[in-house]
Amino acid sequence: MTSNQSAPTPLPTVFHFSQRVTTVVPESCLLILLGLVLGGVVLIASKKQLYQLDPGLFFLFLLPTIVGDAGYFMPSRLFFDNLGAILMYAVVGTLWNAFCTGFCLYGMKLAGVIDEKVEGGMMEFLLFGALISAVDPVAVLAVFEEVHVNETLFIIVFGESLLNDAVTVVLYKVYISFVEVGPGNVQTADYFKGVASFLIVSIGGTMVGLIFAVILAFITRFTKRVRIIEPLFVFLLVYLAYLTAELFSLSAILSMTFCGIGTKKYVEANISQKSRTTVKYTMKTLASIAETIIFIFLGISAVDKSKWAWDTGLISCTLIFIFVFRALGVVGQTWVLNWFRLVPLEKIDQVVMSYGGLRGAVAFALVVLLDGKQVKAKDYFVATTIVVVFFTVMFQWLKVPRSTNRKPTLNEEIHERAFDHILAAVEDIAGLNGYHHWRDKWEQFDKNYLSKLLMRKSVYHKGELWEVYQKINIRDAISVIDQGGNVLTSARLSLPSMASRTSFSDVTNVIDPVSGGKLEEETETHHLLTGNLYKPRRRYHAHYSRHFMTMGDKERQDREVFQRNMRSRLESFKSTRYKGKTRHKKERSQKKAR
Repeated sequence: MTSNQSAPTPLPTVFHFSQRVTTVVPESCLLILLGLVLGGVVLIASKKQLYQLDPGLFFLFLLPTIVGDAGYFMPSRLFFDNLGAILMYAVVGTLWNAFCTGFCLYGMKLAGVIDEKVEGGMMEFLLFGALISAVDPVAVLAVFEEVHVNETLFIIVFGESLLNDAVTVVLYKVYISFVEVGPGNVQTADYFKGVASFLIVSIGGTMVGLIFAVILAFITRFTKRVRIIEPLFVFLLVYLAYLTAELFSLSAILSMTFCGIGTKKYVEANISQKSRTTVKYTMKTLASIAETIIFIFLGISAVDKSKWAWDTGLISCTLIFIFVFRALGVVGQTWVLNWFRLVPLEKIDQVVMSYGGLRGAVAFALVVLLDGKQVKAKDYFVATTIVVVFFTVMFQWLKVPRSTNRKPTLNEEIHERAFDHILAAVEDIAGLNGYHHWRDKWEQFDKNYLSKLLMRKSVYHKGELWEVYQKINIRDAISVIDQGGNVLTSARLSLPSMASRTSFSDVTNVIDPVSGGKLEEETETHHLLTGNLYKPRRRYHAHYSRHFMTMGDKERQDREVFQRNMRSRLESFKSTRYKGKTRHKKERSQKKAR
C-alpha cells in the first residue's frame, strides 16, 4: 500500500487550482478514476493485483482521521439545532432502507430476477441490505464539502451518516450472528436482544466520547507551561476515544464525534494560538491524506476480478431499490418533521437528500469482512457494493444547492442571540419546556459549573465582551502589518495569543483580576471600551450612501484604531512600570528608616 501513496499528490493540487474542474466533477471522482487507472496498470504489469484496501487498516487508521477532523470542527450550534431531524433520518430512515432493500432483494431472488448462482436466503439479503443502505460519512464529506452544498443540508446528511453508524453496526452484527446460527434457530428473544444492543452501542459510544472529552478539557487546563505537547494531547485522547469504543464493541464513530464536539470549546480556550493552528492544519492534512488513499484504493480494488463476481440482476435491483426507498423514506419523514420545524425543509431539499444518500468505503470494508464460507454470495455482494459506491459518488452529487460561504454579520449575530433569549423567555412564560428552554438551561449549567471546572481561571473570569474586543484588536493589528503599515515593528510589538489572557493583562495592566464580584469587572471593561473604541471626530462632505463605502475610510479607521490602542497600551505599560518602581523605592526607603 505504501508504494502507491505518493502517486495522488499532483492530482489534488491540479484539481484545487482549477476552478473549472471544481464545477464539473468532485475530487473523489477523480481519485476513483485514478485508482482504476493505477489498478489497471499494476494488473497488466504483474498479472495480479498486489494492493487492496485492507478493512483493518481502514477502520483503525484511515476512518478515525476523517471522523476526528469532522467531529472536532463540527458546527455544534447547527448540529444540535437539527438534531431531531438527524436522529429521525439516521435511525428510522436507516432501518426503513435496510429492511425494505433486504426483503425486496430476497423477493427478486424468489421471483428469478436474480441469478441462481447468487446463493443466499432471507438473512443474507437482510445483511446485505443493512450494510448497503447506510449513508457513508467519508463519501458525504468528500463530495458535499467539495461542491459546497448549503449548511443545513450538509449538516443533516452528514449528521445522519455519523449517527447511523450505531444502526449499521448493530444490524450488521445481529444478522451475522443469525446467519451463523441459522435462520431456523433464531428465537423471539434474539430480536429483543438486538434492540437492546442498539441502545447499548449508541448510548455507550456517546458516553465514552463525552468522558474522554471531559478528560481532555481538564488536562489542557494545566498545560500552560508545556504548550508544545498540547496538540499531542488532543490527537491522543480523541483517538483513544475511538479505540476504547471499538474495544468494547460500541459505536466508535459516535464516540469520536461526540468527543470532538464536546471538547472543542474548552480545549480551544485553554491551549495557545500556535497549538490551535497546529491542531487545525494537522487534522485537515491527515484527513485529506486518508480520504485520498481511500478513494484511490477503492478504484484499485475494483480492477481485481478475483475478489468479485458479476450479476446484472442483483446490481440493477440494488440500485433501483436503494434509490426508491431512500426517496420514499425522506419524503415521509420530512412530512412528519415539517410539522415541528420552524423552518421547514423545502421540496428541493428533499430531492437533494433523496439524491444525496452517498455510499462509500464503510460499506465496502464491511462487505469485504464477510466470511465467504458462511455468506456464499459474498463475491456478488462485493461487486454490487463497488458499483453502488461508484454510481452514488460519481453521479448523485449533480445539481445540489450551493452555499453562500460567508460569515454572518455583527447585526445578524446580535439578532440571533436576541431571538434565542426571547424564544426562551416565551417558552418560560407559556410554561413550555421546549428546545430553547433546555438550551438556555444548558448554557447556565455550562457557565456555572462546566466552564469553571474545565477552563483555566484566567480564561473563564473574563467576559465575552472583553474576548471580542481583544480579537478585534489583534485582527486589526495583523491586517495593518500585512498591508505594509509601519506603525509598530515586530521588534517593538509582540502580540499575545488570543487565548492566553493572563499574559495579555500582565503586559498591558489594563484589567487586574479582582475577586470582589462582577461589578468591578464590568466597570473596568466599560472604562476600557469607552476609552479605546473608535469615535468619529471628523466631518466628511462626501455623498452619503448606505450601499457604498470607500476603501479609504475603512483603512483610515483601522489604522487610527490600531495606533490609538497601541499607544494607550504602551503608555499604560510605561506608567505602570514607573509606578511600580516608585512604589518599590518607597518601600525600600521605609525599610531602611525602620
